[in-house]
Amino acid sequence: MRKERTRDMTSGAPLPIMLSFMLPLMVGMIFQQFYSMVDTAVVGNFLGVEALAGVGSTGSISFMVLGLCNGICGGFAIPVAQKFGEKDTHGLRNFVGNMIWLGLGLALLITLVTTLSCRRILELTHTPADTFRYAHDYILIIFMGIPATMLYNLLAGILRSLGDSRTPLLFLIFSSVLNVLLDLLMVVGFRLGVVGAALATVISQLVSGFLCLFYMAKRFPILHLSRDNLRPRKPYAFRLLMMGLPMGLQYSVTAIGNILLQTAVNGLGAIAMAAVVAGTRVSGIFETFIDSMGIMAATYAGQNLGAGKLDRVRTGVRQCALMGCVYCLLALGALYFAGGRMASLFLSGDNAAAAGQIIPLAHRMLIVWGIFYIPLINLNLLRFTIQGLGYSNLAVVSGVFEMAARGGVAIWLVPRMGFDAVCLAGPAAWVMANCFLIPAYLACVRRRAEEAKKETHP
Repeated sequence: MRKERTRDMTSGAPLPIMLSFMLPLMVGMIFQQFYSMVDTAVVGNFLGVEALAGVGSTGSISFMVLGLCNGICGGFAIPVAQKFGEKDTHGLRNFVGNMIWLGLGLALLITLVTTLSCRRILELTHTPADTFRYAHDYILIIFMGIPATMLYNLLAGILRSLGDSRTPLLFLIFSSVLNVLLDLLMVVGFRLGVVGAALATVISQLVSGFLCLFYMAKRFPILHLSRDNLRPRKPYAFRLLMMGLPMGLQYSVTAIGNILLQTAVNGLGAIAMAAVVAGTRVSGIFETFIDSMGIMAATYAGQNLGAGKLDRVRTGVRQCALMGCVYCLLALGALYFAGGRMASLFLSGDNAAAAGQIIPLAHRMLIVWGIFYIPLINLNLLRFTIQGLGYSNLAVVSGVFEMAARGGVAIWLVPRMGFDAVCLAGPAAWVMANCFLIPAYLACVRRRAEEAKKETHP
């Protein structure tokens, strides 16, 4: 049997280790973007502007629910990373065993609640009548596929906590290609409309989840669980919930601000809605670097905390921040010169008049966002490092700052400034979150250092 692909991040030069973990993760996230991007491109080109606006208007709702699921899965993986850093194989397996039944129970509960309430949620966000049917049909299928989403993210989180970011990438590439083929087959071939686009996404995620499961069973002896490892244990379950629920709630709390903003955008009409959709999809590609840095930071901080090497955490944060600033300048240049052309990919040539209004709005939003990517880099880096250090509850507080900023812009500025205020909502949220996260990060590192001194010199 070939050697399992774990990676110890507690020794060696920090930056090369972090980059080797982060780059496959970033490529994987780019392919993961294809799930929503292909849906958007196919819907926009074959079903029209109303369908594009309808599917796009579900983005904030989807982020609230799927962000909850993905945050829970990411939080569950942090104790695994810490046990891997401690070289505690028995404790690691007990955490994984308890993750299985906790993940299953939460997936079923979230699916039930969301599918029963999705129509009411769309009504509360004032989804326009001409896009309501598209929005409802799409998001209902996405919610029904929550177990598939959690299956992949739970297993991928475990692999990444052991230092393997390459394998989830390979499965995502395969499933992303499958998603493209299924999108075209179901929307263009079978003429299933937005339902077909949603089904393609769910089926592709399910395939990637089962591929992860099969691979882990074959290639990771450290994850071979006994019946005793699968036994529910209150201390392990409690620790998992204390790490996972705050991370999940952080996404959901942040999404409340997004929903308030989406409600305000809905009031500006289908053109503004479509511009936000196209701009968000383009920005999502550039934000994969930022997001992958955050996920890497959580694993890196978790492993080094377990190994008692806080100096490596500080060094890693400094080096990542510098690297992130360079990336942000490059991204801004790309968005300035090519953002409009990239946004046009999501619109059909048959809607030339609408595209003439949508593309300039999307391009303007992308430039404003690109200017503020540095605060976004800092937000992700510090938030996930704090979570890796074991303070997931602070993520919820940072989410409250984001929610307040986006909500304030949506309620007070969008009615007065229109689309210009929509462009400022994201940057305002990122800056506000940093006002909390910077002192919070310094306090967390200081507290962990004091705890380490007490253990060394009781």
